[in-house]
Amino acid sequence: MPKKYYKKPHKIQKIAKERIKLMFELAKDNLRKDSRISDKYVKMARRIAMKHKIRLPSSLKKRFCKNCHKYLVPSVNCRIRIHKHRLIYYCLSCKHYMRHPIK
Repeated sequence: MPKKYYKKPHKIQKIAKERIKLMFELAKDNLRKDSRISDKYVKMARRIAMKHKIRLPSSLKKRFCKNCHKYLVPSVNCRIRIHKHRLIYYCLSCKHYMRHPIK
């Protein structure tokens, strides 16, 4: 007999989404002071999303590196290029490429 899928209550997911947005705002604010603190906020936001099975919006997915989980800011610690209908994000800390399609 297959297992039933358990879905979290709507209120809990709503609170988790608010916390994720808050974590990314704090990461943005603390980047200039200390980049390690902003990276911790990104990791915490990812863990909240995974725990509550929430999909991050694409606008937030593009703000951190998929490899080293650092908060990315264009021309500070990442490079953005357009090539063949794709946005290419290049993380300067781990040298990882991320490709996002342009619609």
